[in-house]
Amino acid sequence: MKKNKKMDILYEDKELLVINKPAGLLTIATDKEKERTLYHQAREYVKKQNPKNKIFIVHRLDKDTSGVVVFAKNEKLKLLLQKNWEEVAIKREYIAVLCGIPKIKKQRIENYLLETKTLQVYTTKEKKGKLAITEYEVLKSNNQFSLVQIHILTGRKNQIRVAMQSIGCSIVGDKKYGAPKNPIRRLCLHANALEIIHPITKKKYVFEAKCPDIFKKLVES
Repeated sequence: MKKNKKMDILYEDKELLVINKPAGLLTIATDKEKERTLYHQAREYVKKQNPKNKIFIVHRLDKDTSGVVVFAKNEKLKLLLQKNWEEVAIKREYIAVLCGIPKIKKQRIENYLLETKTLQVYTTKEKKGKLAITEYEVLKSNNQFSLVQIHILTGRKNQIRVAMQSIGCSIVGDKKYGAPKNPIRRLCLHANALEIIHPITKKKYVFEAKCPDIFKKLVES
C-alpha cells in the first residue's frame, strides 16, 4: 500500500488508482468548486510521478459519503469500465448507521426512483422511474442507532439514502432524506468494499476501506 499525505491510497498499479475518499470532499468538480476534489488530488499525484500521466474518473461517491473510489490511468480502460460498470462491479458494499432500528433485520428493497428539479430523489410508481435494488442487513444496534451492511445491485443517484428513508430509518446525518440526528456532523455512509472484474484481463480485484471507528462507537453505547 502506498502512502500519500493528502490521499489514503488503497491500491495502485500501471492501470488503476484506488483511493479511500474522505467525507465532505467532492469526487469531481462542480460549477462552484473546481479544485477541492478527489479528482484534482489524484491528478496532481500522478503528474508528480510524470507530467505526461493522466487520470480518469470511473465512478463517483456523493460528497458526504466516504470510501472506495476507482480511477483509471488510461482512457480505454476508463471507457470499458464505465460502459460495463453494472457487470464488472460485481460487489458494491457499504456500511451505514441508521436512525432507529429497522423492523426487518435483513431484506431486499426495490424502489423506482425519480428526481425533482431541486435534485431531490424520491420513490415513484413502477416503470415511471429507474429501478433501484438495495439489500441490507443489521449488524448491531442499540436503542438509538443501527449499524447496517448494504449491498447495491444498481447504481442510482442517492439510492441507498432513499432506500433507508423508505423503511423509516434514515441514515444518521442525512437531513436531506429525513434524519433527525447528526451527532458526529457527517453522513454515516461509507463505501467499504468494491469488487471488480477487469474488462480485458478478467482479473478480479477486491478493494476495501475500513469502516470509520466512529460508526461503531455510535452503536456501542
